[in-house]
Amino acid sequence: MSVSLFAMRQLVLAFIFLAISVSTPCHAQIPAKEGPRQKINSYTLSPELYRKARNLNRFRFAYQITGLFYGLLVLWLILKTRLSARFRDWAESRTGNRFLQALIFTALLALTIGLLDLPLEAVNHWVMRLYRISVQPWGSWLGDWVKVQALLILFGGTLTWILYTVIRRSPRRWWFHFWLISIPIFLVVFFAEPYVIDPLFFEYQPLASKAPELVTQLERVVQHAGQQIPPERMFWMKASEKTNATNAYVTGIGASKRVVIWDTTLQQETPDEVTSDFGHELGHYVLHHVWKGLAFGALLTLLLLYAGYRTIGSLLARYGQGWGIRGLDDLASLPALLLVISIFGFVGSVASNTFSRYVEHQADLYGQEVVHGIVPDAGQAAARSFQKAGELYLADPAPDPLYVFLFYDHPPISDRVRFFVNYDPWSAGQARQFVQ
Repeated sequence: MSVSLFAMRQLVLAFIFLAISVSTPCHAQIPAKEGPRQKINSYTLSPELYRKARNLNRFRFAYQITGLFYGLLVLWLILKTRLSARFRDWAESRTGNRFLQALIFTALLALTIGLLDLPLEAVNHWVMRLYRISVQPWGSWLGDWVKVQALLILFGGTLTWILYTVIRRSPRRWWFHFWLISIPIFLVVFFAEPYVIDPLFFEYQPLASKAPELVTQLERVVQHAGQQIPPERMFWMKASEKTNATNAYVTGIGASKRVVIWDTTLQQETPDEVTSDFGHELGHYVLHHVWKGLAFGALLTLLLLYAGYRTIGSLLARYGQGWGIRGLDDLASLPALLLVISIFGFVGSVASNTFSRYVEHQADLYGQEVVHGIVPDAGQAAARSFQKAGELYLADPAPDPLYVFLFYDHPPISDRVRFFVNYDPWSAGQARQFVQ
């Protein structure tokens, strides 16, 4: 569950192109009192929970498919009704400054898409509240939506201005030049995210001020890994006002890089489970998954931009006049470019999900190795944690392989639990992959 809510928006994914999620969440789990520990051999659900899981996962699949095609339909309607051209005309009539024109146009476009998308998001939030996955009040949820729109307008407007400046100056190489320019911009945003963006949605405090004994235990894990992660880079996040879930994740780059643990995690998980979660996140930290994710996203972005460049000309030549678009360097062409990128972007998202599942498994493996000897029976601790995760999110014990391939950015919980209960190179005297 990414804390960067704005990065999950379809418009940002399509427009910034680099907003492939590289914050690396661990997982969420159901609040439960610690009871007798039963050995877990596999991820299972009771008949009642299994029925709920099947129903909820049908909704999730329908929501994702509907959202995909609905987003394309919205962009097409904006073009078909010449609404994009009217937005451009209105922006040009208000100012001759091209930056302000881009800001006004982007604001109108983003709010239109956001308002048309709002009913779908509201239905999703209603379902999450129905199943008690979310406890966020509607007023708070709407407030977050407003913040997301403001971020979209601010960042989207700036990027729109840069994009069309590049298109006007380099009609044939704009896709490459914009890609080069967008990379440092995205790096700056990702660096500033923990300082500027995340606090807009959640409260953060040093973890040492909330759980000093836990920090001491986590430092043992860090020392075992041969790393140096000072307590100043471990943070507590207040999530309980919005969710019942527990979570931990790594975010930021360079001096802003940090490990974050939710308050619900500290309230509901045992120290062994928290330490197991931390081992997973430490894996992302040590194995440089953030930088690898950025590199993968940059390469994917270049391919998407080039595909857009090769396609948009023919699309505008055939339909541009009817849509009121003067040319590719016209602001009104932005929805058409978003439409093309979104179509190719679905294929890109499948590749991104495949990459994400790979690094998540690496982090699982690293986490088990680094907490070995610190957490008794680390495999069972992780398995119990993921069993709770599945019960909260009502994860399907046997998801359809095609659904996993298309939409899962983490391995299925059943696969992860199976790995945890079976991974034991120490008993067999085998070499470990990451931590010796």
